[in-house]
Amino acid sequence: QAQLVESGGGSVQAGGSLRLSCAASEWPYKSACVSWFRQAPGKERERVASTYIGINTPSYDDSVRGRFTISQDSAKKTVFLQMNSLQPEDTGVYYCAAGTICRPDPGEYSHWGQGTQVTVSS
Repeated sequence: QAQLVESGGGSVQAGGSLRLSCAASEWPYKSACVSWFRQAPGKERERVASTYIGINTPSYDDSVRGRFTISQDSAKKTVFLQMNSLQPEDTGVYYCAAGTICRPDPGEYSHWGQGTQVTVSS
């Protein structure tokens, strides 16, 4: 029932910034965990950031900590991922996902968006 839609992807040069949005028709759980994942070709899908809806407790993968910021707008039912100092290694399809608990395993999430492409050139 709950639908998630990502937007904001695009192509940037190394050092540039992008702001991704994950808009939900509704959150599937009370205090749902919303995480951003990314997947590069031939790579496993990896979690890069998480937050609980209504709770300011962001967490980040070591690879993006200090560069990415996850935030939310409860009124708009939207979670954002501000990505700064982007590097070619950040290239991939970015997905938002919702589940009950913020864990790094993609299998723990019940709802997924369709993804948005992020390409960082050198």
